[in-house]
Amino acid sequence: MLRGIHPLLGPDLLHALRSLGHGDELVVADANFPAHSLGPRVVRLDGVDAVSAVDAILTHLPLDTFADAAAFRMASVDDPATVPPICEVFADLVQRLAGPFPVVGLDRFAFYERARSAAFIVATGERRLYGNLILKTGVLPPE
Repeated sequence: MLRGIHPLLGPDLLHALRSLGHGDELVVADANFPAHSLGPRVVRLDGVDAVSAVDAILTHLPLDTFADAAAFRMASVDDPATVPPICEVFADLVQRLAGPFPVVGLDRFAFYERARSAAFIVATGERRLYGNLILKTGVLPPE
């Protein structure tokens, strides 16, 4: 048992998060996302929704302040200008837990292409459509 670690972060996900370096990206993916066919290592969080997964991850993960953007969502195929409700929740979590970062929309295939180079994909049981988010790792400042 460990103190101060979010309870959804099991050993596989903790190891993957701890292995990230500045600029590395991770994907939090919904249940419909082709996690296993894109290439990066997959950490499974079956039965956990994407919002809870992002909440747990951002409790500990700093986002990249040196990049133009550090959080990316998948844009709706039918209406790219409309932000899906789950993505509004992601944006609120990012603001609350990581800071004033915009969550940038990427079209479906651009999102998949970016996900191919991620350090790993967290495959959740999220059933809401467009429940996918890419996060770019920042740095921990000296104490």
